Amino acid sequence: MNENRKRSLFSGALVAEALKASVVKLNPAVMIKNPVMLVVYAGTFIVLLMIVFPGYFDAADRLGFNVAVFFILLFTVLFANFAEALAEGRGKAQADTLKKTKQEITANKVVGGGGIKTVPSTELRKGDIVVVSQGEMIPGDGEVIEGLASVDESAITGESAPVIKEAGGDFNSVTGGTRVVSDRIKVRITSDPGETFIDRMIALVEGAKRQKTPNEIALSTLLISLTLIFLIVVVTLGPIASFVDIKLEVPVLIALLVCLIPTTIGGLLSAIGIAGMDRVTQFNVLAMSGKAVEAAGDINTMILDKTGTITYGNRMASEIVPVSAATIDATASWAAIASVRDETPEGRSVLEWMKKNGKTYDASLGEGGSFVEFKAETRMSGIDLRDGRQVRKGAVDAIRKWVAAQGGSIPEDLGRLADRIASEGGTPLAVAVDKQIFGVIYLKDTVKPGMKERFDQLRAMGIRTIMCTGDNPLTAATIAREAGVDDFIAESKPEDKIAVIRREQAEGKLVAMTGDGTNDAPALAQADVGLAMNSGTTAAKEAANMVDLDSDPSKIIEVVAIGKQLLMTRGALTTFSIANDIAKYFAIIPAMFMLVIPEMEALNVMKLGSPLSAVLSALIFNAIIIPLLIPLAMKGVAYRPMSAARLLSRNLLVYGAGGVVAPFIGIKLIDLFVHVWI
Repeated sequence: MNENRKRSLFSGALVAEALKASVVKLNPAVMIKNPVMLVVYAGTFIVLLMIVFPGYFDAADRLGFNVAVFFILLFTVLFANFAEALAEGRGKAQADTLKKTKQEITANKVVGGGGIKTVPSTELRKGDIVVVSQGEMIPGDGEVIEGLASVDESAITGESAPVIKEAGGDFNSVTGGTRVVSDRIKVRITSDPGETFIDRMIALVEGAKRQKTPNEIALSTLLISLTLIFLIVVVTLGPIASFVDIKLEVPVLIALLVCLIPTTIGGLLSAIGIAGMDRVTQFNVLAMSGKAVEAAGDINTMILDKTGTITYGNRMASEIVPVSAATIDATASWAAIASVRDETPEGRSVLEWMKKNGKTYDASLGEGGSFVEFKAETRMSGIDLRDGRQVRKGAVDAIRKWVAAQGGSIPEDLGRLADRIASEGGTPLAVAVDKQIFGVIYLKDTVKPGMKERFDQLRAMGIRTIMCTGDNPLTAATIAREAGVDDFIAESKPEDKIAVIRREQAEGKLVAMTGDGTNDAPALAQADVGLAMNSGTTAAKEAANMVDLDSDPSKIIEVVAIGKQLLMTRGALTTFSIANDIAKYFAIIPAMFMLVIPEMEALNVMKLGSPLSAVLSALIFNAIIIPLLIPLAMKGVAYRPMSAARLLSRNLLVYGAGGVVAPFIGIKLIDLFVHVWI
């Protein structure tokens, strides 16, 4: 990805392929997809017939003029095709790089009885279980169900630093084609051949396969309407000209039509849309559709999951605090026993804390016991010992209710300890055995660096940020304050995230959501823009319409900027294209009619040499302006945060006024040469 990001816009290989494609796209089946350029294409064909059969069309005396018109029209079509092909070529170049990661990989498939069978990765099916050891390639998309390993994902993300993948939690998703660099993991395959994440990436980055967005469809409808209007106008000019004794030949009328219809934006519209998706991809964000990129430009509200998005998500035991009636050794010992079968990062961190602080516990107590997994309903986990005792650790309010239900008493200082930990941004987990609460485990998470500054940028763009977390209100408030979000929702469940998104959407707002967990999937699907972290679960990535390959939630700022840039670019070039028609009108119409209507001399402000030179000059300018604007269409108009009113005024001044002035200057300069030639 990084290699593609550095590719020049006009690198030799891309230009060569685009030139070939621009000719291939002359196929009528392809041209019909762009109605504006189809009109130019049809006009080119008609003029070609007049050149080949001049006697049939009574055009022998204007053969040189007709040839000039034909080549100018042909180049106009080719330039438009070149712009689209260049945008598509950049996407296909990225896809070619991704295809290199798709190689034949052998897989160690787990078969009946726990044995291992080596098979080609193409034989793997959804649900199969494979073992991947250090140095081996992961044979397909899947989820880690056992073990922990460092995985090199540079083939996908372009980043060289390996990432930790482990069973349990939200960091268990692995991608086929990545390499295990340490340890050993067992993976359950979650996709069939041809349906892997890389396969979807390849299809999506090939811009030619994208669908038009609603905004683009609306603009296409406008351009078609303008084209039909000018077509009617030009067709009626023939009889009007005959009435005043002016003979307007077909090539002149075709040239006039091509100059007046919005050929500039018509030729660049597809390239602008494809380039928008391409720019997102260059930031290592995979957009599932052009609609998602465009919607990002109008986002009003951003919903962010806290764990793994705003914070690192690696909540680790940093302290074990006993209540007044218990000792630190007893509390730590029971915390370790409750965690001895817990494979989550939090559970393992308790055992690591014990080792680091020189604490011991009787591990034999957990042998033969029944492990109790954490569930969203109970919000606790633990172990039932062989002697009948029940050891639990979990959310303070959940443990409090559990102990109270058994007739136990609640320590007076439990609430104070939990509040203190929560006020410091930590997560308190209470530890209890049967009817007695021993103390609290202090789990600490960390806000990712630079998040506050990034949220300030979102605020400057007019985007409100809301953090969702399952933490208690005090913990949530501390993290929200440290991160700099505008609002937060504590103790949130998946349905709470969906509810806030729907509420914002009901108010007419567009909502973006970032997340990485399976519990984020419903909200990611509901949001107008769902940005999933590549480090997250398969469910999250499938529900979202964007995937950040770097797993950096603040990347949404670049996505929003690109979305706004896409809309601005399309609007700016549309303004420029329509403004062009004003200058072309003053260039062509007065020059054609002033010989028989002297009063039109007042409109001949450009003082062009002759009617024919005026037509050719305007047509040449119309053709060359498309390639001149290709870099702008591909790179986009520079985005600067500003109000809609200021943005409209700026575009009207720069592209509206510029669209009027540029043709006056360009057509006049071209006419100085064309008039001498004619």
